[in-house]
Amino acid sequence: MKDALHDIVQYTHKLGLFNLIKIIGSDSNTLINGLAEDSTAVLDAKFHNPIPELVGTFGMPNLNKLSIILDIQEYKEDAKLSLAHKTENDVTYPTGINFENKAGDFKNHYRFMSGNVVAEKLKTVKFRGVSSWDIEVTPSVLSIQRFKFQRQANSEETRFVASTNGNKLEFYFGDKSNHGGDFVFHQGITGKLVSSKVWPISVFESIFNLPGDKIVRFSDQGISQIAVDSGLALYTYTIPALSK
Repeated sequence: MKDALHDIVQYTHKLGLFNLIKIIGSDSNTLINGLAEDSTAVLDAKFHNPIPELVGTFGMPNLNKLSIILDIQEYKEDAKLSLAHKTENDVTYPTGINFENKAGDFKNHYRFMSGNVVAEKLKTVKFRGVSSWDIEVTPSVLSIQRFKFQRQANSEETRFVASTNGNKLEFYFGDKSNHGGDFVFHQGITGKLVSSKVWPISVFESIFNLPGDKIVRFSDQGISQIAVDSGLALYTYTIPALSK
């Protein structure tokens, strides 16, 4: 379970976007839902193999605290992690995680949020259904590095434009009438974006910084998506276009 918790923290809290997520766990699946605090991204994730300890529907709030606890040196080797449970109306559900070091003389408790409360706090943004993606690419390491170069060169910008030019997916930063830059993010695309949409640079950059294979998708309906495989789970971030 400890590896799964590290994975969850890295792909949620350490992005700087999420501090509360919802776990939906069963014997067959472990799913995660999350909404960025500024509503710039929605997270849906699924572990490749279910996490036996994370069964039930509950929230994981204050992910910063969980991150701190996981990184405490006392828990680096042979830490004992166990779930605390509570039974109400003959229903038993997890209420938190108990941490204990090898010697048993250093302990912490991380408390979950009940399913009802997290459902109220984590109101999922409803996007119009995307029947198919107009653009879907697997970006190279170089393409992501070039995105970062443009980010550095145009550090005053908060948004970029994605558009297609023939078989090329191009990103534009800034305004050509002043300072700005652009580059080809991917060549050999088969789809087309009819309209140029505006996207948050910081959100894309944070997700691009994550380790793991990535797939980037764009829809003319004003929705983009980045899927990242951590090795343990597939994290899918859905990002709405910004208003111009």
